Amino acid sequence: MTTPAPSYLVGLIGAGIGSSVTPALHESEADAAGLRYLYRTIDIDVLGYGVDATVELIRRAGDLGYDALNITHPCKLAAIDALDEVSPDVALLGSVNTVLFRDGRAIGHNTDHSGFARGLRDGLAGRPRDAVLLVGAGGAGAAIAYALLSAGVRRLEIADAAPTRTGAVMRALAPAFPDAELRALALDEVADAAARVDGLVNATPVGMVGHDGIPVDAALLRPPLWVADAVYRPVRTQLIAAADDAGCAVLDGGRMVVNQAADTFRLITGIEPDRERMRAVFLDRLGAATLAG
Repeated sequence: MTTPAPSYLVGLIGAGIGSSVTPALHESEADAAGLRYLYRTIDIDVLGYGVDATVELIRRAGDLGYDALNITHPCKLAAIDALDEVSPDVALLGSVNTVLFRDGRAIGHNTDHSGFARGLRDGLAGRPRDAVLLVGAGGAGAAIAYALLSAGVRRLEIADAAPTRTGAVMRALAPAFPDAELRALALDEVADAAARVDGLVNATPVGMVGHDGIPVDAALLRPPLWVADAVYRPVRTQLIAAADDAGCAVLDGGRMVVNQAADTFRLITGIEPDRERMRAVFLDRLGAATLAG
């Protein structure tokens, strides 16, 4: 008698997620692993709900037998109130992007930071990272800041249009990294900072579809500076293109997305996925195979 393949019911809660590539990343990898895996989107815009419905949606999902949920914008902060337990990274960042349902308990994790950290390790191996400039201190910026400091960055300079966001990130992370130097910058200080750091990371929406542009002057992008972008639509943003054309080592936003999905898949199933296979699915879904390696 053949043993049935393990089955999983997973969902994504967020707003405007109809075009998300995450379901395809999970389901295609599950197919390759021989799993039965259904991934549903729970779009609060489509349902006519606000962010305040996040807690109830998570609880309903648990009651309906979901094995796990991904949480995306704008629900990552609100989701914490639905959890029975959080991982140390969620406690530090105050943001959750993965919920596991185990023995009647909802357990929160954050794979945004680990996704960036894996991309940094694989895509920019051997590059110096004593000092890094991070532009953007929102949710993605906070996760990336945590990843950078965890990876050994000794001086992190953070610039954001809203100084309160920069301050919040620094207050959250400074106690966990007492040996690191964190500096808050105004946006008009970015040019000077770019000349004294090893790497530059964009964690703002600038460069994504509908927000064309580049977050720093392209003239600042010169080797040996390396450049990373959290934006992944398009994969080859204006920042990545300018840096690549200038000869800088680059890390596109797709690496963070794929590795975040891979880390979540492993949390849910206990199986280490094939990240390059997931990367290929990601590029195919975005029609970006000719734009990025």
